[in-house]
Order: sequence, then C-alpha cells, then structure tokens
Amino acid sequence: MESIIKHLVEITGYRDHDLLNISIASSLREIFVARSARVSELSSDDTATFLTAKVDITSTGVDVIDQSEPMLLSAKLSEIPELKPAIAAQQPFIEYLVNNEPRICLLLWNDGRLEALIELFHPANHTLNTMEVVRGMLIVYKNFLALLDYNERDSLTGLLNRKTFDDSYTRMLRMNVGNLALQDASIDAGQSEVEYKVEHYHWLAVVDIDYFKRVNDQFGHLYGDEVLILIANIMRNSFQPSDHLFRFGGEEFLILVHSSSLGEAHRVLDQFRTNVEQYHFPQVGQVTVSIGFARIDTFEPAVATVGRADQALYYAKTHGRNQTCHYDILVANGDLHQEYSNDIAEFF
Repeated sequence: MESIIKHLVEITGYRDHDLLNISIASSLREIFVARSARVSELSSDDTATFLTAKVDITSTGVDVIDQSEPMLLSAKLSEIPELKPAIAAQQPFIEYLVNNEPRICLLLWNDGRLEALIELFHPANHTLNTMEVVRGMLIVYKNFLALLDYNERDSLTGLLNRKTFDDSYTRMLRMNVGNLALQDASIDAGQSEVEYKVEHYHWLAVVDIDYFKRVNDQFGHLYGDEVLILIANIMRNSFQPSDHLFRFGGEEFLILVHSSSLGEAHRVLDQFRTNVEQYHFPQVGQVTVSIGFARIDTFEPAVATVGRADQALYYAKTHGRNQTCHYDILVANGDLHQEYSNDIAEFF
C-alpha cells in the first residue's frame, strides 16, 4: 500500500506533460517488473489517426521523445492484431505476445475516445490484484492529465495557450542542439558540408487574421469567435501532430514547425494560408491571414525569434496582407532591415 501511495504522490506532483508521462510509465514498469515501458498519444486530422511515442522508460534510463515521427494507427493495428478488437470493444487493456515475448498494452479512454496507449514490454509480475490497482492509478493519471490540458489550452480554440509557449520553445532549442550534433557527426563521417546544405531547422511563425476588427464590428463578437474556432480547426488539419500550435491572444497565433528545410517550412505555412483563404466562413465569407516566420537559432532566446518573425509579419501586413514572408529572405532582398523587437505587435 505504501508503494502505491508513493506512486500516486509522484503522479500528482507534476505540472508538465512529459514529467507526468515519465511518472506513470516509471510507476507501471516498477509495478509490473517490466523490462521497459512506453507512452504514446493519439491525434487525428481529417484523413487519419496517428500514434506518437512520447516517453520510453528502460533499465538504462528515461528517453523523452520530443519530436518523434508519428505513425499511422492503422500500422500499429497491423503490428498488434489484438489491438483492433480491443479498441472496438473499448477494453482497458490487452495481453499479447511478440516473438514469444509477453506484453501488456493499457488503453486510456476519455468519453469513448482513445487518447493514449501505455505499452509494457516483458512484464514479470501480473495478477488480478495488480490490474485493479493499475486501473485506479490510470483513472488518477487521466484526471490529472485533463487538469493539465485545461490549464495549458486556450478555452475558445483548444489550441495551446501563451503560457505554455516558453516550455515548447525550449524543447525546440534542445532539438536544434541535437540536429547540430548530427550534422557534425555526418561531416566527421565524411559527408561534405556541400552535401549537408539541404539543412533542417525548426521554425517559428506568427499568424495574424487580416482585418479581424472589421469582422467583429460588422458581424459581432459571436461570429468573430466562430472565425477563431474555424481557423484553429484549419490549423490543426494543415500541420503535423509534432508541430505546436498556439493562440497567442486576440486574433494572433503562433506555430512551432518541427524540423524541416526552409522550402518545406514555407510550403506548409503558405498552404495553411491558402486553406484559410479558400474556406467559406458562415455569414462572414472570405477571411485571410498574414504570416511571418523565422528560423529558430540554437542559442537565441524566444523573444528574439518571435521579434524576427513579427517583423516579417509586419512586412506582410503592410505590403498587401494575405501572404507568407520569411525574415531572412526579406533581409537578404533589402526589403527589411535587420532589427530586433522585444515584443509582439498587435495588428487590426
């Protein structure tokens, strides 16, 4: 009993998704005496459902997977045939074998929707009493996760809110450091710097709805709120689950785009802009957005990166709107002087 209380105290002692996932995975691995444990979260867009690994716990330590590539849930169902009927029946857990190795998969449900999977590899301790205890722990975990989501998300759009931005940006910086290490290793291994010119970085974009004040003035704040909600939905369907989407306040949004080339980042951002332009908003009609974006430098504070992206946004807003502008290209073309901002400008 003392051990279970200790695990519950640990689970409810964190205010961060990654730490909460580490806590539940570590606790379950210890309870089941498993070789390793993994927490994966589900996300969906209009076309498919994805599974993204978040935390791996092994005997050698903890691996927080900041930017793992999501896999299709259908691929996971092919890998574990027992999972498909379990999802259909909304079962809480399944036991199965992979190459004669026993495994347990715990399914976390919320109002009939599957939100996460916790996989336990080679569990050695498994009794009915253990499963009853684990069910109670998962209820606590799920409820606490819901509290974290409520605290971290914008109440209107469901996107991440402004106060979660710093932590997400720090994770992007950590990934940039990892990318630099991979580049150095590739060059040391004989790959030329010329071959590495197609570089992948992380990107920060600032998005502002064009003439949003007119929408509120002409149609009322109720329709203005609907526009914000619909643009948030378009945003979710335009980006990868590994990208981070924020409502930063009013009609302004921020996007952290995970590792990609400049060309790919510009393509994805401009496709989102086009998706908004082509969408028919009820009663309001056409709405457009302007976007400014900048590369995330490894040792640059968030305010500096936001400032560069914001300058690119300002250029887009003052040169026709409804366009996507990259800070470095504007500077290289002489369209923008290299200046730094300490805050985000508001546009109406």
